[in-house]
Amino acid sequence: MNVAKSGYRVFSANSTPACAELSKKITERLGVELGKSVVYQESNRETRVEIKESVRAQTIFIIQTIPRDVNTAIMELLIMAYALKTSCAKNIIGVIPYFPYSKQCKMRKRGSIVCKLLASMLAKAGLTHLITMDLHQKEIQGFFTFPVDNLRASPFLLQYIQEEIPDYRNAIIVAKSPSAAKRAQSYAERLRLGLAVMHGEAQCSESDMADGRHSPPCVRNTIGHPGLELPCKSHHTVNPQVVDDIIDDVEDFVAAAEILKERGAYKIYIMATHGLLSADAPRLIEESAIDEVSHSSVLCSSRTLWFGSATKSDIKRLLRTNSQDC
Repeated sequence: MNVAKSGYRVFSANSTPACAELSKKITERLGVELGKSVVYQESNRETRVEIKESVRAQTIFIIQTIPRDVNTAIMELLIMAYALKTSCAKNIIGVIPYFPYSKQCKMRKRGSIVCKLLASMLAKAGLTHLITMDLHQKEIQGFFTFPVDNLRASPFLLQYIQEEIPDYRNAIIVAKSPSAAKRAQSYAERLRLGLAVMHGEAQCSESDMADGRHSPPCVRNTIGHPGLELPCKSHHTVNPQVVDDIIDDVEDFVAAAEILKERGAYKIYIMATHGLLSADAPRLIEESAIDEVSHSSVLCSSRTLWFGSATKSDIKRLLRTNSQDC
């Protein structure tokens, strides 16, 4: 790699298929070589990172996707950032498409704001800049003491809707809860489509009431939310498109799809930036009324391809373009 020409280097924080694929695509489009490093787990499960080349006075990008083992991925990122810092790197920029612990960004009684803790740890380890995508709450950027680029995947998902969904004009954008209404409204306005908001209190919501003040704590209902109601009855030719930022535990989406089907929906699409699909999510989607799930490819791994209705929108170009601007 011609360091003098590029002025920066790119490292991958782990060797998982998702991270390796993302790192390869970004470096190919940037026209640089991937930095030489070794990241591995010792027999006692401690993480060890070795930087195999000089990074003195260089701007370094660390690419890290978040696999199922979230805590190990965080330690890999922290240790690599600290290793680069002690190797006299000039700037250390983390490229983390999905920022972990982003849902734990509010104070609960007898709890903590874990997202703030993670932001402080990254700063202490040596990060000077962060590039991420669709934070769960945009206010999370205030937790950091260094600049944060919160990129948006919506242009790519909107393009997918317009190009890949037949007769998308005869669709309606659906928010599965009032908390997702703002995001859904943005999609509806840009696509010039109708908007529906499903009302009803979930059994275990993110509201401030679920903060430990009630004993015993609420139990997650895996059957669905009986209180969800669609404000208007859909016609058989309408294709609802449920949009959100994260697809993780899919019980809410499955419950919403069942109600939409009962109200006469023809084909149901689920769209989100981050397709985590934890636990039995693929099986639940296969057995549900959901016809197709679309998410970005930054978390692409074998577990996201267990079911045939998944599609992925390629946003590596956005990450590459932003890296060039830093």
